[in-house]
Amino acid sequence: MRKLHDAPFPVIDTDPIFGRVIRYMRLSDYAMGIALTAIGPGFMYWMVEKYQSMGLSRKHLHRGMGFATVIGATVGFLSAYASSSSRFWGLSENAREIRMYREEYRRLKAEGKSMHGTSSLPLSVQRTAAGYSTGAFLNFDVMPWFNFVNHPFHGQSDGVIPEDEK
Repeated sequence: MRKLHDAPFPVIDTDPIFGRVIRYMRLSDYAMGIALTAIGPGFMYWMVEKYQSMGLSRKHLHRGMGFATVIGATVGFLSAYASSSSRFWGLSENAREIRMYREEYRRLKAEGKSMHGTSSLPLSVQRTAAGYSTGAFLNFDVMPWFNFVNHPFHGQSDGVIPEDEK
């Protein structure tokens, strides 16, 4: 597999599937997501209190708070997802994720299943899906894109799965 980037930590998976990224999230990811979600309506409330003289009605305030909450929740989720994905890419410390990945690999291997699942899609479609979703978390500010397709096109550092277990 060609090297995609220089990572300070071992690369676990360059295109992890959506569910695995969510399962491997840390408490700090959830805390960041919740904090960013709360900032939206908190900022909106502060702005309304500061500029109350504009004469906003309760209806407008509720609508604005709802909109700020949705935006905050979206930003919070995408930030938590990107933080978890960065550990798969080896961009931040990932010893816990490597341990979890190895345990999941052993369990699936014992069950006779593939680590990256099976897909009924043609190989060309799987390759296209992998091309679009690999590294997509780096561009969440442009367009959120997730990997929902099981495919065999995953990059990984040597040693993430010990050679005697492959």
